[in-house]
Amino acid sequence: MRLFRKVALEMVALAVFAVGLIWLSGSGVAKQTSNPLAETLYTKLQSNFGGVRGLMVADTMNIDATESQQGLRPPQETPDNRETLLKYIKLFDNMAYQVKNRYMEDIDSKKMIYAGIRGMLQELDPFSVLMEEDSYDRLMESTHGKYEGLGMQIDARDDHIRIVSPIEGTPAYQKGLQAGDVIWEINGISTYKMTTADAAKQMRGTAGTIVKLKIHREGVADLLDYDVERAVIEMKSVNYAGYFPGTNIGYVRLSRFAEETGAELKDAINDLKNKGTLDGLVFDLRSNGGGLLQQAVETSNLFLNKDKLVVYTRGRTEDSERRYFSTEEPLMPDGKLIILVDEGTASASEIVSGAIQDWDRGLIMGQTTYGKGLVQQIFPAGDEGVALKLTTAKYYIPSGRCIQKQEHDKKGSPMAFDEETGESMPPDTTSDTLNIEKKEVFMTTGGRVVYGGGGIIPDVQLDQEKWNPIEINLERQSMFFDFAVRYTSNHPEVGRDLVVTDEILEDFKAFLKEKKFDYKSTLEASLDKMKEVIKDENKEQEFTTPLESMAAMVAKEKDADFERSKDYIKRAIKRDMISKLFGQTGLYEEVILKTDPDVQKALQLLQNNAEYSKLMSGDKTKKAEL
Repeated sequence: MRLFRKVALEMVALAVFAVGLIWLSGSGVAKQTSNPLAETLYTKLQSNFGGVRGLMVADTMNIDATESQQGLRPPQETPDNRETLLKYIKLFDNMAYQVKNRYMEDIDSKKMIYAGIRGMLQELDPFSVLMEEDSYDRLMESTHGKYEGLGMQIDARDDHIRIVSPIEGTPAYQKGLQAGDVIWEINGISTYKMTTADAAKQMRGTAGTIVKLKIHREGVADLLDYDVERAVIEMKSVNYAGYFPGTNIGYVRLSRFAEETGAELKDAINDLKNKGTLDGLVFDLRSNGGGLLQQAVETSNLFLNKDKLVVYTRGRTEDSERRYFSTEEPLMPDGKLIILVDEGTASASEIVSGAIQDWDRGLIMGQTTYGKGLVQQIFPAGDEGVALKLTTAKYYIPSGRCIQKQEHDKKGSPMAFDEETGESMPPDTTSDTLNIEKKEVFMTTGGRVVYGGGGIIPDVQLDQEKWNPIEINLERQSMFFDFAVRYTSNHPEVGRDLVVTDEILEDFKAFLKEKKFDYKSTLEASLDKMKEVIKDENKEQEFTTPLESMAAMVAKEKDADFERSKDYIKRAIKRDMISKLFGQTGLYEEVILKTDPDVQKALQLLQNNAEYSKLMSGDKTKKAEL
């Protein structure tokens, strides 16, 4: 009897699941209030986004995507209608029942059904995913730009938690915590072998409560005790706004599109206007992975006249086509404008860049953007506080170009998501290799030629900076950061006017030797492959002398690598020292505005009126080969 009751309950559960799927496919969203978790999630969506049926976002977050299954026999062609859907739901029910009740070991029902849902989503694009409550909270944190905690970036290094940077204006910053400080204990709990996620959970909590930290600082023998009061931390979208020294050219860095982005940008541009004559602006959207669609429209409106089309969406259903226009008079209707982009510029950032380009309001400079032009909406679903983040349409900019690259339509290489910072990160790829000659041609309102096919192709192409192996490994192993912590502790006289001298370089070399820094150069990797072949052929004795000679040459070549990368090494040393001592403001004012190659090229173009005007006129003829 008990077995019969158990089977009957499981059959009911599966039937409810099937009905939920039918419900979801029929109406797009189903509100279920019988479960507190589901009701909480649904209430969050309603309160945060004005009661809309689904949150529309323009981001690149990939919260729960996995590789697609291979080797399955393709299904036979059948009419795709409601009856077909019901047939396959019945098949799914049957399979789930057989697995649950007849598999040789007990199967967790939740894991089994969730795996089935994820399997369905694997057939879609990389951004259609199942979101559980933690994932939803991270998304809300990113879009709201707020959380309760101490206000610092952390990382797990050398078996403990290290502060990478305290955020200016936060409790951690005001208490005097420094970049490079090692968090030894959090509320009496050792951070030994602790993950950054666990450390973040320990330090986040209700604003007004206290976190007790024990800190190890370079050059200080004893641990330092800090009582830090939690507060509401606002993650700014505008990282920096200011003028290039001695010019009327402004620079604004925007890192995300969150709820307050439009307001922050208005304040930043008004502040620039109040401080001087704003003749031109470098708007830096490099590695900005997107965010809220409405904020992309508001941002575009700062530069575009009222009633200009910014973007429109188009999907399978009639209600998926929506048009978004600028609604106010612009804050900066004229004046020269350059938007800096790269391969990590995606989604909402591409909407802004594309609208500015299509309306001939400014120039786009950098590398071809990522090409993420998919619209996601969030639908509460299930009975355990989960939600479905589903792609419902594509983005099109005013000229009619679709932002989405075809190679991103299916599962492949979606933009990564940093669960600790709540930010999207650019993919690890080489520069765009799409051939312009094969792209579809469109025209801006002024008649300039622009290209479709996905992503925004800049008006001015810049080569992406290539890192040599030694540079990659110095960054990866945090050698610049660790040296900055050591050096500034021993040299308190270091100021904003820091010049990285040959003497500092020698100190850095000694530091690398002390830390036993090593890496594998391109030549060394090739030599290792050769050694493997020689070993496989049993020819070690014959090649002993040549291999020793080549190993000596590789070592000599690695010494030369340092000299070849000297300019980069100097820049990186200064970057981390200034950042540690003077925070984000110092970093932008003393390093990025003065030494960043792309930023410098943008400034030079804005100062060259003839070249800027020539590029704004553009090529207004369709080339024959296109």
